[in-house]
Amino acid sequence: MNKISAIFCALIASFALAMPAAAQDAAPEGEAVAARMPISVNFNLTEDLDNILYLDLSNGTRVAIRLVPEWAPNHVERIKTLARDGFYNGILFHRVVDGFMAQTGDPTGTGQGGSTLPDLEEEFNMLPHVRGTVSMARAQDEDSANSQFFIVFYPRFSLDRNYTNFGRVISGMAGVDAIARGEPPANPTRILQASIASDGLPQLMPQEARPQQQQQVITLDMLNNSQSD
Repeated sequence: MNKISAIFCALIASFALAMPAAAQDAAPEGEAVAARMPISVNFNLTEDLDNILYLDLSNGTRVAIRLVPEWAPNHVERIKTLARDGFYNGILFHRVVDGFMAQTGDPTGTGQGGSTLPDLEEEFNMLPHVRGTVSMARAQDEDSANSQFFIVFYPRFSLDRNYTNFGRVISGMAGVDAIARGEPPANPTRILQASIASDGLPQLMPQEARPQQQQQVITLDMLNNSQSD
């Protein structure tokens, strides 16, 4: 091997040795991002109350949803803001597909409405859409999520990385299963009250329908028979 060939080989070797070092420099950042993305959900109703959303439904159940800011911080903040502003109170589940999901969050009840706040940029993540997943609804534009969200009845992995998964039902899934079906339902289930657990609002229950009292008809004879002083 001549002197020029030796120098060339040495340069290639030094370059090859430098490649793993560069990769190692980048690895910690990727590992840190993965570490901040929990794949499990905290089902303890007594912990981290500022990240539990309560939905008091018109079917008499309270649904507790664990919000996970590490999955989608901007979407979680939007849900908290709207809940605390009373935006979701009285809104119905306007699209409920059996075996798929229940969608709500539109004050018009048509699926075309939202809040006055600006739309959100997508925060798609690797978390799968399993039973009880709570994810943000959107239009065709990936950055069009606003206030509508849906709760998944059964796993639907085709939604993964296409819709922003921001939470999971941790209590009251039976109440979700009982939401009236339809697009829209004939007798829709409503959110009576949405609140954050740390705010301590008591569950709002549906009021029983009171029978209408028959109004007494006042006749001329009744007036004529009345005694006056």
